Amino acid sequence: MKNRLDAELIGNVSIRVLETERPDTWEVQGRGELQLAILVEIMRREGFELTVGKPQVVTRLIDGAVHEPVERLTIDAPEDYLGVLTQLMALRKSRLEQMINHGTGWVRMEYRVPARGLIGFRTEFLTETRGTGLMHHVFDGYEPWVGELRTRPTGSLVADRRGPTTGFALANLQERGTMFVGPGTDVYEGMIVGENSRQDDMDVNPTKEKKLTNMRQSSGDILVPLIPHRVLSLEQALEFCREDECVEVTPGFVRIRKVTLGRAGPGKAPRPQEPPPEELVLNLGALRRK
Repeated sequence: MKNRLDAELIGNVSIRVLETERPDTWEVQGRGELQLAILVEIMRREGFELTVGKPQVVTRLIDGAVHEPVERLTIDAPEDYLGVLTQLMALRKSRLEQMINHGTGWVRMEYRVPARGLIGFRTEFLTETRGTGLMHHVFDGYEPWVGELRTRPTGSLVADRRGPTTGFALANLQERGTMFVGPGTDVYEGMIVGENSRQDDMDVNPTKEKKLTNMRQSSGDILVPLIPHRVLSLEQALEFCREDECVEVTPGFVRIRKVTLGRAGPGKAPRPQEPPPEELVLNLGALRRK
């Protein structure tokens, strides 16, 4: 994989590849999660299997204090969505610089927002504005670290065992949140199978089967109504994962999993396991050529 990354540096001058403490892990710095997702997607189609961590920002130490990159964000959207957009930006600790109402039903807002606050914002922005909003952001300097950002208010549904999923189990779990897998999908312990509606993670059993009896049942009990599961693209998976989660990328699948498998449960001790052998750490930041 290192040879492939070195070959990418020849034609792609907008990324950097740095060594880490582990010989099988490399840090890739680029401009935005979309650019890094394109690189991972190209490598996936070439047959590479790798684990990608949550994208992070490149910080600087200025006058003994940690500073992070800040973006200038411009939003054009119908004024009907002004309230929900203001709420989304408040969660990201942004600062409103200017707001203009054109009198035509559209409003323009300019924010200064931490770069890490924009990770995953594009998907939420398009969802909340029903695809009608326009956004553009550009690097606008460094500011002191603003603290923890909790832009994702939901938790994860984590499989507690391996095996194929069943419709009976998914029908019960879909009441807890949004599922990422359908029936008949092979899962393993530590794999994230859905998004919890609450902020905490939950260990679930997606392989549970319905107990059979010798009593006849109507077809209504046999057919289980399932809500279509949500299929995450590579970019959406990178936006979804948290610090203790990573994206497992193979030529055939894109999965989200916990970095440490074998989480502790009732009466069960944790079994820490290392991630797959090759891993990429994605860092987002303003890269300037010297």
